[in-house]
Amino acid sequence: MLKGFFNVPAPINEPIKSYAPGSPERKELQAMLAELRSQQIDVPMYIGSEEVRTGNTHPMTPPHDHQHILGHFHEGDAGHVEQAINAALGAKEAWESLEWEQRAAIFLKAADLIAGPYRAKLNAATMLGQSKNAFQAEIDSACEIIDFLRFNVKYMTEIYAQQPPVSGGGVWNRVEQRPLEGFVFALTPFNFTAIAGNLPTAPAMMGNTVVWKPAYTQIYSANVLMEVFREAGVPDGVINLIYVDGPTAGDIIFKHPDFAGIHFTGSTGVFQHIWKTIGENINTYKSYPRIVGETGGKDFVLAHKSADPKAVAVGLVRGAFEFQGQKCSAASRAYIPSNIWEDVKNYVQEDLAAMKMGGTEDFTNFINAVIDEKAFDKIAKYIDNAKATPGVEIIAGGNYDKSKGYFIEPTVILTQDPMYTTMCEEIFGPVLTIYVYNAEHFETVLELVDQTSPYALTGAVFSQDRYAIELATQKLRNAAGNFYINDKPTGAVVGQQPFGGARASGTNDKAGSMINLLRWVSPRTIKETFVSPKDYRYPFLGND
Repeated sequence: MLKGFFNVPAPINEPIKSYAPGSPERKELQAMLAELRSQQIDVPMYIGSEEVRTGNTHPMTPPHDHQHILGHFHEGDAGHVEQAINAALGAKEAWESLEWEQRAAIFLKAADLIAGPYRAKLNAATMLGQSKNAFQAEIDSACEIIDFLRFNVKYMTEIYAQQPPVSGGGVWNRVEQRPLEGFVFALTPFNFTAIAGNLPTAPAMMGNTVVWKPAYTQIYSANVLMEVFREAGVPDGVINLIYVDGPTAGDIIFKHPDFAGIHFTGSTGVFQHIWKTIGENINTYKSYPRIVGETGGKDFVLAHKSADPKAVAVGLVRGAFEFQGQKCSAASRAYIPSNIWEDVKNYVQEDLAAMKMGGTEDFTNFINAVIDEKAFDKIAKYIDNAKATPGVEIIAGGNYDKSKGYFIEPTVILTQDPMYTTMCEEIFGPVLTIYVYNAEHFETVLELVDQTSPYALTGAVFSQDRYAIELATQKLRNAAGNFYINDKPTGAVVGQQPFGGARASGTNDKAGSMINLLRWVSPRTIKETFVSPKDYRYPFLGND
C-alpha cells in the first residue's frame, strides 16, 4: 500500500476544437464519420467480465437518416438485471478497498483517452447516433465528459481532505467517506453523451459499483464510452451496462434490499414515479437510498426594455435551437418588451432564414434531426395545434418532414396569451414561444415568469439596466437553478457553472461540483482516545 498525501493534476477545462475548414480535427472527424457509416457493429451488454449477447437485437439508426443502420444492440431481460446487480455487488469489496489514488488514475486515464485517441470516435458516434453537429458533439462528448472526469477527481480529493477542525486533548478525530452500502443505479438520457458518462462514473469514482441503463437512442455512443472505461482500467463489475426496458429494470432494482441510490437524468414524470416507488419499498432497503435527479425544464429568456435587441435575438436563436432544442436547458419561452420587439423579431427571422438543416455529416448544417419518431410526432402536434389556435401565430418555421430523417424546422410561436400551452408545457424540441409585454410592466412580468411553470432549471435575463438586473435576480431566485445575465440559458461548463435545478426540475445536486459527489458517500466519524479513563467518577461527585 502506497504511503503519501497525493496531489492530483490540477484540472482545467478542455479546450474546444474549432473544426474549421482545413483543420486537422475536421479531417479526422470526417474520416471517422465515413468509417463508422461504412460498417454495422454488434453491441453487447457489459455485465461483470462478460459481453452478453441475447440475440434479441434492435437496430441503431441516425435520426437524420433513419433507414441507414449503424449496427444492432442486444436487448436484455429481467435475468440480466439480476445478473448486473450481482456483478456490481460481487465487485464491490475489492473496488471500495482500492486506494483512492488508484481509482483517480483510472478516470484520469479515461479523460486522456477521450481527449486523445477516442475523441474523433466518440464525437462521430454522438453525431451519428444522436444527430448532433460537430460543435455540439465537441462540447458534449469530448469537452464536457473530459471535464467531468478531471474535475470530479479533484473534488474527490477535496472531500477526502475535509476533516474535523478540532481534536481535543488526548483525542484524534477523523472522518472517513465510505461508499454507499449496496449498488447505485445510473439511468441516463439520450441528449448528452457526457451525462451518460458522468452518471455512472461519479458514484464509481467514490468507490461505489454501478448498474447503468442508458436510453436506447444513446446506446451507440454509450458503447464507445464503455470501450474507453474498459481500456482505462475500470475493473469488471464496477460499471455494468445493460439494455433493458425501464419498467423491467425498475421492477427488480427498486425492490432489491441492496439498492443504495439512483443517479438520474430524464423526464419529470419518470423521476416522480421512481421516487414514489422507492417510497413504497422503503422498508425493503438496508439503508435509505440516495435519490439524485435532474429532470425537465421550461426555460425562459426575459428581456428588459434596456436590452440590446441583437444580443437578445442571438441568445434566443442559440438558446432555443442548438441541438434542436433537446437540451434540458434550452430556451422555450421568452418575454420580450414591446419597445424592442420589432428589432428582435427581425434579427431572429434573419438568423433562422440563414440556417441550413440536414445531416450532421455536412458541416454546413446548423440544424439537424430530433431524436426519434415519437419525439417528432409529439413536437409536430404542438406546431399543428398552434397553427389552429386563435391569437397564436407562427412567425418562423412551422414545417416538418420525417421521410428521410426526423427534421423539424426551428419554429417560433408568437402568442397573445402568456399562459398558452407552449408557454407552459415542456416540448423538448425546436419550438420557442414568445410573449410580447408592455415595456413598462417589467415587474409584473417577473411574477408571470416565476409562476408560469412548475420547473426551475435555467433562465436568462437581458438588460443594460443594473437595477433591473438586480430586481430580476432577486425576484427569480427560485425560478432557475442556473441563472444567466445577458447570455443564453444553455452551455453550463463543469468547474464554472455547476448544473441543476429545483422545483419540478430535480434535486439540484449540481452535476460538475463537489455537491454531487457528496451524495455518493456516507461519512463515518472516528474518535480515538489515546489514554482511556480508568475511573467512572467525575470531579463533581467529590465531598465538600
